[in-house]
Amino acid sequence: MTDWTSLTYVVVDVEGNGHQPPDLVELAAVPITEGVIGRPTGWLVKPDRPITTFARRIHGITNDDVQDAPVFDRVEDEVRTALDVSVLIAHNAHVDVGVLQRKLGTWQCPEVFDTLKLARRLLPGQDSYKLGSLVQALGLAGGLDDDLRPHRAIYDALVTAKLFVHLATGRTLDDLRDLVPGGEGDAAPTLF
Repeated sequence: MTDWTSLTYVVVDVEGNGHQPPDLVELAAVPITEGVIGRPTGWLVKPDRPITTFARRIHGITNDDVQDAPVFDRVEDEVRTALDVSVLIAHNAHVDVGVLQRKLGTWQCPEVFDTLKLARRLLPGQDSYKLGSLVQALGLAGGLDDDLRPHRAIYDALVTAKLFVHLATGRTLDDLRDLVPGGEGDAAPTLF
């Protein structure tokens, strides 16, 4: 039985421009190595289309905020390096994975653990499984910098990392995989 801490992980969160399909405005990556949450990296990105009013209301990022930000091509190599791990983690992962696959083209997504699915199995009886609700219920925002706030990529990736460590602690890698078996697909990663 393999200890979950034996693999390298990256927790990701993306914020979009509000269009369908969403285009990347902000991305954060938080490594987890040997069970320890590492230092986050974040990128503001100038999207191909302007940020909608609806999206601005959610994450607070304005078109002025990204006016001088690089286009994705300028940070793509850094992003690919950050994503070069054994397992990718996200809350409601299909959204983040979808955006990354559209932006990165040939990128091969590693195995994926979805903290939304894991929380539903491991934390029964919660009023809500939205990230903000789980952060409040479990006190996951403690110790974060005061300038970080919900619905921004670094904040959301850090609290998702704390959620994953909370859910994984005391379990093996096989336990985590068995909790939420994913479907094997030719083009899609297995989502746990």
